[in-house]
Amino acid sequence: MTYEELILFILEHLGGRENINQSTHCATRLRFQLKDKSLADTAALENHDGILSVMDSGGQYQIIIGTHVDKVYRELETILGASVNSSISLEDQQTKAQLKSKNPIAGFFNVISGIFTPLLPALAGSGILRGLLMLAEQFGLISVDSGTYGILSAASLAVFYFLPIELAFTAARKFGANPYIAMVIGGALMHPDFTHLMGDIGNGATTTFLGIPVVLMNYGSTVIPIILAIWIYSYLERFLEKWIPTALQLIFVPLIGLILIVPLTVIVFGPFGVYAGEWIAGTINRLIQSNGLIAGALIGGIWNVFVVFGLQWAVNPIMISNISTIGFDKIVPLTAAANFGQAGATFGVILKTKNPKMRSFATSALLSIFFAGITEPAIYGVGIKLKKPFIASIIGGAAGGAYMGANQVIANAFVFGGLTTIPAFIGPTLAHYLIGLAICFTVSAIATYLMGFEEDVI
Repeated sequence: MTYEELILFILEHLGGRENINQSTHCATRLRFQLKDKSLADTAALENHDGILSVMDSGGQYQIIIGTHVDKVYRELETILGASVNSSISLEDQQTKAQLKSKNPIAGFFNVISGIFTPLLPALAGSGILRGLLMLAEQFGLISVDSGTYGILSAASLAVFYFLPIELAFTAARKFGANPYIAMVIGGALMHPDFTHLMGDIGNGATTTFLGIPVVLMNYGSTVIPIILAIWIYSYLERFLEKWIPTALQLIFVPLIGLILIVPLTVIVFGPFGVYAGEWIAGTINRLIQSNGLIAGALIGGIWNVFVVFGLQWAVNPIMISNISTIGFDKIVPLTAAANFGQAGATFGVILKTKNPKMRSFATSALLSIFFAGITEPAIYGVGIKLKKPFIASIIGGAAGGAYMGANQVIANAFVFGGLTTIPAFIGPTLAHYLIGLAICFTVSAIATYLMGFEEDVI
């Protein structure tokens, strides 16, 4: 079946294109806002070979497709056209609907997901490049003083250094603001004229703005301040566009926005965001540091449950912040433990099942984890569908996660745990990381094989 045929089938069973208010996608899912959810034929959609599962979460009707969802979504855009997609105003409607949904927590996670998802390829690619560069340096293949190293190092670190500008763009798209003005706001926080004010003191240096005290911070690689700033700017922009004549908006909307939001950010949002982010990250890191075994077992075991409900987006910014500010993170390895727990359970299904169709799908899902670190196909198409393998994945993830946590395994980049992302874990704890992955995979595979599953539900 072609992507076009798949999209036409989905549209037909969602109640027609006229029943769709908005559509977006993440790493594996098509996400719809429907006018009337009762028109959606969930049973028919779930029984289609090209669809792994269907969920209704956070005010969205979600169709899990797999790692090729971006290609399916492009076909959806082609069929639906600009009337439904690629509109800032419609993204704004979606965001407001999520934030006002009956489940505001789920709505919040969906917003965070929408902000970070577009950056995942850049974060993953940069992380792998950083790992390979470190590996080449350790083996003496490249000198840290060479121009080659400098150029590749800049390429691997740029995504983290300029994170406020990148997040300004994606946050503006999500909140319905002008993304280019948002980028200027992010850029102002990193401009040499601003950073020069800190002098030799750095974070905590003070200055004044119109007589108001300002605590200065280095906002390179930070996450929370710029998201708060663009969220507030989105409301200011809509207010200004409502009251300023159309002919004058081109000049005065960005002018007033920059005059108000940049100072407000460095006076209020910036310090609050930096300190709040440091406190959250510090709390989690101290938990792992004080009792790594328990923290590792908990995170490694529960992470795939987080993925099912989309809750991982609450933790992803913390991992990204750790990487960008202190250069490493201890949560990323534990998420990889969960990935390999799911991989082991999927492998157990491959060994145990007598259904050729399930064996073929499970093999494809296993390769998705190994080469892309994407677990949704295995979670929805194997684990949850057969139930016991999902339990086995939790057991294996907890076992390997406990080992990694006890040995304080670190990651040098924010990546999805798979075989291709091993370079991101190069360092003194690499051996413990690999042993932990082996534990996750082996325990889950054995648990799946021993517990078995009901073939007649396949």
